[in-house]
Amino acid sequence: MYIEKGINSLGKFISLMIPVMTILMIVIIVARYFFGIGLTGLQEFVMYLHAFIFLGCAGYVHYKDEHVRVDIFYRGSSNSYKNNVNFILSLFFLLPVCFVIGFYSLELIEMSWKIREVSTEAGGLDYVYIQKTLIILFPLTMILTFAYQLIHKKWK
Repeated sequence: MYIEKGINSLGKFISLMIPVMTILMIVIIVARYFFGIGLTGLQEFVMYLHAFIFLGCAGYVHYKDEHVRVDIFYRGSSNSYKNNVNFILSLFFLLPVCFVIGFYSLELIEMSWKIREVSTEAGGLDYVYIQKTLIILFPLTMILTFAYQLIHKKWK
């Protein structure tokens, strides 16, 4: 119950950032091509939002079962068969990928925070370490989604 609420809340909150990111991109494009003004800091902020949206909503999209998949192998199969295939593939592919990304990102994130990593671009943001911290959202939300589906026996 708490996992479901957490995944839903996080996904819905993060999805609200999509229109914000779109508006900011329009502002950047208009500033650059109509007024000749470069907004490097704002461009980097849009990249941060993009990372936040992609990495944070991955679990939400997986939970809603709206992710892109190639279902040519089981397109006409029964729901039971599809659930079994999804469980097995999640167990052998999704979980290992999440653990590898989570494990190897921790050192990267820790180092970035230790040195308070900043942008190498002139006019860039001084918070690269915050953007790198977003990497951990992907494995966390995906593992939570897998755990929720396992606990609630979505796969029978």
